[in-house]
Amino acid sequence: MKREVKRKRREYVLSALIAWLVMVVLAGCNYSESEKVRDLDALIISEEALPKELAEIISTKKEEPFQFTFSDQENLYICIGYGKQETGGYDIVLNDLYLTETEVIVDTTLLGPDGGKQEKKTATCPFIVIRTERTEQPVVFR
Repeated sequence: MKREVKRKRREYVLSALIAWLVMVVLAGCNYSESEKVRDLDALIISEEALPKELAEIISTKKEEPFQFTFSDQENLYICIGYGKQETGGYDIVLNDLYLTETEVIVDTTLLGPDGGKQEKKTATCPFIVIRTERTEQPVVFR
């Protein structure tokens, strides 16, 4: 009789522990998916208008995919590169840029060349630099 009570108690404790772990994991998933507080203003910066130091960093990285941020006194620059592509004709679309309570979310998409038009056969290294307000929150790339 005592063995069965001990076994049931262990099963209960184990079930409670598993339920607690599941709640912790689910709560952690929801935490990282914070809700949008507001959209951020975004300005796509041309290569010619980049701050000199940032242009130098990008020139050394552009043949490989990259994601990084750069800040000056007033602005945050979000930099995303898609690495070396065999032809020209690529576009990068900014899908979303917004602030949550804990982070800045940025989402971009690389669009391939339009199959109908003749693209340069020269390799290119498409990248985008987004200038927005400076913030101390980390940037999450999606």
